[in-house]
Amino acid sequence: MSTPAPFGRMLTAMVTPFTKDGAIDWNGVETIADHLVQHGHDGIVVNGTTGEAPTTKSSEKEEIIKVVKKAVGPNIKVISGAGDNETDYSINQAKRSEAAGADGILVVTPYYNKPPQAGIEAHFLAMANATALPMMLYDIPGRTGVEIESDTIVRLFEHPQIVALKDAKGNVAATSWVIKRCGIPVYSGDDILNLPLLSVGAVGFVSVCGHTVGNELKEMLTSWFAGNTARSLEIHQKLLPVFTGTFRTQGAIMTKAALTLMGLPGGHTRLPLVDATSAQIAQLREDLRAGGVAIS
Repeated sequence: MSTPAPFGRMLTAMVTPFTKDGAIDWNGVETIADHLVQHGHDGIVVNGTTGEAPTTKSSEKEEIIKVVKKAVGPNIKVISGAGDNETDYSINQAKRSEAAGADGILVVTPYYNKPPQAGIEAHFLAMANATALPMMLYDIPGRTGVEIESDTIVRLFEHPQIVALKDAKGNVAATSWVIKRCGIPVYSGDDILNLPLLSVGAVGFVSVCGHTVGNELKEMLTSWFAGNTARSLEIHQKLLPVFTGTFRTQGAIMTKAALTLMGLPGGHTRLPLVDATSAQIAQLREDLRAGGVAIS
């Protein structure tokens, strides 16, 4: 595999555990970060969607970076979400992330505004020019309302600070062409498409299910790049119940419930998210067990 994996291969977008009254559980942050390191991770993404970044203050985001960096040590990459739907504010978040010690930034397409491609391109270039950090584009039109078109991705990858793409577009054909055209390192941002995206040239994952099945996903990657595609397919099929169960409702909600079932401090959510119901937890328990996850 000649395409580099600039942040490693196995990453997970980490939850931010909150107490019942909405405060950040800092001991929980450390514990979850350590859990990820112990389960095959090369890097951790903080302050993303799964981390409930829309509900955390800038000062909290900075402290999350610092706490996770201290917990995981120098060999694990810590990438921080820094994208918002207003460019100056996003630049400020990127600079704060750099000052707090992040190893890179993840920048989502501006959401709700539905900017044209020219605006999207200008936004990403402004972010790339704002810090010395390597930057991962994040294409998730189901949340943002607008995609990063293939031509835009190809042009953006010419910038030296833009080094990767987190792909949650759900369009493997389009991603295939982007990889062929410019060779940008692509990370799967949709767990159920991890294996299909590897098959068209992705270099790794920015997972959510890595919270619960990190070792298995790391083995899928190791097997794939060793040429054992049959084993990768076997793992993919085994984990299908976990992929499905984690997203029966919003991913952070179910991931926190799953961590709690595993005896880890998943914690609570902040409004407008709400904690999983007893019925949702019962279904999740079945899904996790069907995927081989050891839970109480």
